[in-house]
Amino acid sequence: MRIVFFGSGAFGVPTLGALASEHEVVAVVTQPDRPAGRGRHLAPTPIGAFAAEQLAAVPLLKPEDVNEASVAERLRGLDADAWVVIAFGQKLGRALMADRFAINLHASLLPRWRGAAPINAAILAGDAVTGNTVITLADRMDAGLVLGSTTRPIGVETTAGELHDLLAADGPALVLDVLNRHEEGTLRGEPQDETRVTKAGKLKKEMGLLDWSRPAAEIRRRVHGLNPWPGVSVAFRGRPVKLLRVAEAAWAGEPGRIVDPAAGVVACGGGSAVRIVELQPAGKRPMSWPEFSAGARPRADEVLGRIDGGGAC
Repeated sequence: MRIVFFGSGAFGVPTLGALASEHEVVAVVTQPDRPAGRGRHLAPTPIGAFAAEQLAAVPLLKPEDVNEASVAERLRGLDADAWVVIAFGQKLGRALMADRFAINLHASLLPRWRGAAPINAAILAGDAVTGNTVITLADRMDAGLVLGSTTRPIGVETTAGELHDLLAADGPALVLDVLNRHEEGTLRGEPQDETRVTKAGKLKKEMGLLDWSRPAAEIRRRVHGLNPWPGVSVAFRGRPVKLLRVAEAAWAGEPGRIVDPAAGVVACGGGSAVRIVELQPAGKRPMSWPEFSAGARPRADEVLGRIDGGGAC
């Protein structure tokens, strides 16, 4: 099949590679290069970088507005059999998509977690299972017909970054299956149950503030669900420390206080606690609690507080 691929984020890279191996990718469309890093130098999207390096013979388009008349005319003139959209970042308008078979790979089990950050939302909510769904494109966000899905359990230690990579790796087989069924004429779409819709909003930096008075299970989900971005940070002796991975522990104490410095156990609300497994002090590499403890020598009853140096947050 002749495929036009629309994508920007790293989530779509494995599927683009698989499509290029199994079908003919006639164009890759991604967001324009944007300033990135401390130097604010222009950098391509992950899809743009992959396409430039691995698919050099395939036309690479970076429109500011994919619906602009000249861009739409070029895309519609490619005579593609299917358009595949994954984390593109622009909405394809009705005029652009008219009479085109277009599908979208979304990182949740729709209709649960429609929106911008479904992977994070699943962990934050304590979902035991998530997955990928391929849908048709619709006017409303993520509301298209379901064409296929896969599932994956969420482990208690799994971070959003890790789950992102696992789901991204699951994507190619699902998308290829949907395209094969479309080619065979056996593909059927199922409407989503609107009574079961949940929304996954955009992540915000302030979500990384931690309330130690909450139960340990909730704190674990927040730490893992916001790793790698925006991350959950606390202050240790007035300096920021990012918590990367924690485990629930059985211990009681004043929320925010270190109750077992050897094991990295910090008291939470309701008589619960978490054990810090991995963390990253400002300006340093990620490390285990024993590595951190060997240098910092934390004491019992020290507080992990706000970044601004206030009390337990």
